[in-house]
Amino acid sequence: MNDDLKALIRTIPDFPKPGIQFRDITTLLLDPAGLAATIDRMVAATTGPVDLIAGIEARGFLFAAALAVPLKAGVLLIRKDGKLPGATIAEDYALEYGQDRIAMHEDALVPGQRVLLVDDLIATGGTARAAVRLLRKAGAVVDQAQFVIDLPDLGGADALRAEGVQADALFAFEGH
Repeated sequence: MNDDLKALIRTIPDFPKPGIQFRDITTLLLDPAGLAATIDRMVAATTGPVDLIAGIEARGFLFAAALAVPLKAGVLLIRKDGKLPGATIAEDYALEYGQDRIAMHEDALVPGQRVLLVDDLIATGGTARAAVRLLRKAGAVVDQAQFVIDLPDLGGADALRAEGVQADALFAFEGH
């Protein structure tokens, strides 16, 4: 259904390390019609009204801001810890080797607001799942997430679904 958009994604083999097939969205971003279609289709896939679009650093910010305008929602930034000024709340999550931490402003939302989580790609789902925990800790209702690309072999979208989040992507790439 979205093969036209999938064709705009460049694959870079062996980046950032051997064996990885990096799915590069910059070629999609350079195509005005493709970018517009991406946003239109993500808006159409959004269920119900949302108050805020939470974008995960950094490419998620692009899609969150673009979706927020037609959805008449605000944009909430999910950033690496230490990057936001002012008081924040944070959530730790596991990486392949070690841990990382994401944060948001502690006053970024009012408890009960509906938040749509957005990023360019879902792989293992570690960051997205941490973002859901962080948003819910702040009182948000998070029941849907949208991605441009899913790497289903890595299980991230399924992990989000197991936590009660409808996880949708415009298209998938098999493999890693």
